[in-house]
Amino acid sequence: MTVTLAESLGYSILGIAIVFIMLALLMGVIYAMGKAMVQSKKQQPAKAAAPEAPAAPAPAPAVDPKAGKVPARSSLGDVDLYTVDDRTAAILMAIVADKMGAPLNELRFISITEIQ
Repeated sequence: MTVTLAESLGYSILGIAIVFIMLALLMGVIYAMGKAMVQSKKQQPAKAAAPEAPAAPAPAPAVDPKAGKVPARSSLGDVDLYTVDDRTAAILMAIVADKMGAPLNELRFISITEIQ
């Protein structure tokens, strides 16, 4: 069986057409799934607006017997303060966390020193 040039071109065009049709169908499925996800996300806040039971309080943090320090809840360690009061250190840490866009309890501050 021999295939002529015209038949081979016809088969090629038919194959390419099938691929493009399937790609268009896949694009339609993905588009529909995206719309469905957006709809479900719009409906979730309405469900979340319902009042929930209050969470149980967290246990008190353990006291370090050597230093007598109480670590902050979910902190990443102690901070050594040199010539800086606690209020100023807290403000500086909050500013750094805000500028970095990270939660304060995920940052680790080792020491804070005032430069004069």
